Amino acid sequence: MGEATAEMKSNNVDVAELQRFDALAARWWDPEGEFKTLHWLNPARLSYIDLHSPVAELKVLDIGCGGGLLCEALALRGAHVTGIDMAAASLKTAQLHLAESGLQVEYLLAEADTFAAERAGQYDIVCCLELLEHVPRPEDVVHAAAKLTRPGGDLYFSTLNRHPLSWLMAVVGAEYLFNLLPRGTHDYQRFIRPSELGRMLRTARLQLADISGFRLQPLERRFQLHSDVRINYIAHARKAGV
Repeated sequence: MGEATAEMKSNNVDVAELQRFDALAARWWDPEGEFKTLHWLNPARLSYIDLHSPVAELKVLDIGCGGGLLCEALALRGAHVTGIDMAAASLKTAQLHLAESGLQVEYLLAEADTFAAERAGQYDIVCCLELLEHVPRPEDVVHAAAKLTRPGGDLYFSTLNRHPLSWLMAVVGAEYLFNLLPRGTHDYQRFIRPSELGRMLRTARLQLADISGFRLQPLERRFQLHSDVRINYIAHARKAGV
């Protein structure tokens, strides 16, 4: 599927967001670059997923995989990984990095709704991390993720809470005071309260199993799991079995 074709078929894509990520695509794997906070966050979110749903030998889908940080980490733990994204340049970076890592990951230029029609129920685990706040209708992505998951499978969603503290830390602090993220990375109005994500999960007939927050340890350059969900958080959901 070509880049233009993929964009035209999707009606849940923010073109400006795609262009922003494509412009930074070559920097995905630079631990000191614009995506450094994702490098700090990745071990915590991977550990959370593998703790609740050990991924070895399972089929895992990463929706909005970007440059492949999570995909490669999942593959290292023995998962059979597919990553989809609508940012073509980011996918090229992800594919090129496989030549260095020697891992096996399937990367595809695809949008969640279209992909769900093609591979419904084929994945044991579906992840959608740091994507929902970047699309016009996050509820559609949640519904597509549910469709892609096999009965009895697990899903993981992480995003930012629309809370004053997240605006202070993730927007003002991270983007303007400490330059941890490029300015304009986040739109506070698109942040999602846990209660709102909970409604999306229920509408998609998913059951919320757990929700945990992330807390930044800046001196250690890493995030740790925490009970405080006021800034960014990760939710574990399950799809009912047959």
